[in-house]
Amino acid sequence: MAATTHPPTPRTTSGSLPKTMRALIKSTAGPGLTLVTDRPLPSGSTGKPGEPGPNDVLVRVHKAGVCGTDRHIYEWDDWAAGRIPVGIVTGHEFVGVVVRVGSAVEQVKPGDRVSAESHIAPGHDYNSLIGDAHVARNMQILGVDRDGIFADYAMIPQSHIWPVNQDIPDKWAAIFDPFGNAVHTVMSAGVSVKSVLITGAGIIGLMAVAVAKAAGAQQLFVAEPDPRRRELALKLGAKKAYNPLPKDKGGQGDDWVKEIKSTVQGEGVDVLLEMSGNASAIVQGFRAMRQGGTAALLGIPSKSFNFDITEHIIFKGADVLGINGRQMWQTWFQMERLILAGAVNLDDIITHELPFEDYNRAFELMQSGEGIKIVLDLNGPTR
Repeated sequence: MAATTHPPTPRTTSGSLPKTMRALIKSTAGPGLTLVTDRPLPSGSTGKPGEPGPNDVLVRVHKAGVCGTDRHIYEWDDWAAGRIPVGIVTGHEFVGVVVRVGSAVEQVKPGDRVSAESHIAPGHDYNSLIGDAHVARNMQILGVDRDGIFADYAMIPQSHIWPVNQDIPDKWAAIFDPFGNAVHTVMSAGVSVKSVLITGAGIIGLMAVAVAKAAGAQQLFVAEPDPRRRELALKLGAKKAYNPLPKDKGGQGDDWVKEIKSTVQGEGVDVLLEMSGNASAIVQGFRAMRQGGTAALLGIPSKSFNFDITEHIIFKGADVLGINGRQMWQTWFQMERLILAGAVNLDDIITHELPFEDYNRAFELMQSGEGIKIVLDLNGPTR
């Protein structure tokens, strides 16, 4: 007689889970988000709410970072309207605690603190197989292409779970995703003992200041219109911060480019880290970079613009790097080491921590410029 077989049972924490959860969703094709309280728990490959498939991890989300992508979705700009499915749970930066794992999961267990790589790579395409999973074909992003983490619970493939070291604070672990963008950009450009210009001191640009300082940049300059962010850039380690706006708008025009060149052997900086996506900033940044310099570009322009490749790249002999996401998992190890060594402190960049229900306030703070990095508290500390 053949033995009776049963599907493998997921491992779980003690106690039952609720049938529904809070979730911040894109309920309509227009501005705003909606907080619902009756969203079914996420499903793994089993298709059953709250039950992970063999390789899935169910996480209770405790803290979540709000980022520029979330703002695009909130405001429903042209990019969001062409990309985001109505009804999706948004958000992709978080720290939480594992509550259930599938039968094949060995990396983590219920009760572990975790974060996750939000770019879910298929794992079997060419780029994934050669170690470039961060630019894999058919990539899916949490909160963009599939349900994200602005919810009490999230289901994540075990291949994308990152165990969080016990010495890393919750609010820092919750923003490892954007921190990783900064680390990837800085490390790819090789800034040690070099002069570096960062154009754009937004969230990731400010993180890049701290990372470049920790990575041994010799001279560190920042171009940023907002005076509060210029001041913070100086506090984080920049030698000088410039206002790149035209003179008729209170800025320094192109004078700051001339000043940088005169400061750095009359040639220009060795490395440009472009974080703004602003057309004028990109052009100014290339002008401020020396012949044979390296440009690492992370900022995304909102639309196409004219750019003189001949002048700024070919005749300049520039090395240009396109940066997307985080290298899996090299960037994550680099982030962890920077934090644990005390080389980078993220407290000054996190300006607000708000209850989950105050999500509208979080976006208002981002829109006004008063908030830099904002963390939402969903379920209190992880321990």
